[in-house]
Amino acid sequence: MPANNNKLLITGGAGFVGSSLALLFAADGFDVTCFDNLKRRGSELNLPRLKAAGIKFVHGDVRCAEDFDQIDEAMDVVIDASAEPSVLSGIGAGNPNYVINTNLVGTQNCLNFSLRNKSTFVFLSTSRVYPIGPLEEINYIEEATRFSISKEQTMHGISHQGVAETFPINGYRSFYGASKLASELLIQEYDKFYGLKCIVNRCGVIAGPWQMGKVDQGVMVLWLAKHFYKGSLSYIGYGGTGKQVRDALHIQDLFELVKLQLQNPELYRGEIFNVGGGLKSSTSLQELTKYCEDATGNKIQIANVPQNREADIRIYITDNAKITAANGWTPKHDVRDIVKDIFTWLKDNEQALKPFLS
Repeated sequence: MPANNNKLLITGGAGFVGSSLALLFAADGFDVTCFDNLKRRGSELNLPRLKAAGIKFVHGDVRCAEDFDQIDEAMDVVIDASAEPSVLSGIGAGNPNYVINTNLVGTQNCLNFSLRNKSTFVFLSTSRVYPIGPLEEINYIEEATRFSISKEQTMHGISHQGVAETFPINGYRSFYGASKLASELLIQEYDKFYGLKCIVNRCGVIAGPWQMGKVDQGVMVLWLAKHFYKGSLSYIGYGGTGKQVRDALHIQDLFELVKLQLQNPELYRGEIFNVGGGLKSSTSLQELTKYCEDATGNKIQIANVPQNREADIRIYITDNAKITAANGWTPKHDVRDIVKDIFTWLKDNEQALKPFLS
């Protein structure tokens, strides 16, 4: 049993990231409570898993400060994994209220709860805080199956290894990214003026079993599930070739990092860390298709849509150099490991997941 920081509250605790972290921390001896509004379809499937692991669940919404009053015990740590995670949220709808209220007001409510409890606060931010304009100006090479970052760059914070924390931050990025960046700024104020111990991780694509993948979020599960259930997909944007690239972080690797950070929170205060799969765990959609075909034995129809969507980016790979230098952490899993674990989950829960992922 951990001697310090034993009691954890995880907001968004019935979602993919929140529930996965909850189960891993509980298995490691932590006393975990999950807090979630169950808005995302499929999140209710995690409740029996949490209960079976002895994890307490509070049905509440981070947008409502009063909902936190249901939590009747002090917490040593708050991990804010709650979010409206779609990069397309609010775009074209003319109303960004939900994404802003959830991701910014929700974070403020989490911070105030942490302050009352004198809890360490861990914020799971996103690589989407980096603006689209500069990301699209990254020099790249078009190869047979992917776009790759060129070794010749003119901007700060970008190298062949990916995007570092010094990458330009000015510009538009999506309501999702803007709300998370605004939360980061607010967190710095709580850390400085209220003395709250805060840790900020800018996460790239996080993936693994129990993620309910959709077209605008959770691409690894979406891609594999469509192959598994023999659906159809589209290569959207950048000529419709499927060469756009992301790196993927296995949820187990994120857990290992956060657990390491909780051992000495002071080491990370006042800093922001990029956290992702890195170059070794990166894939294009075209390459991901091949991994999915190999795993499932199925080939499916994939349409080609040349036009870009709003908020699309050609390539994003995380440069983990700063966090690795701080504590030695590096991801242990690559894309093939992630595909293998997701496939096993789909196979073991084929009928239960079919209504959600087929």
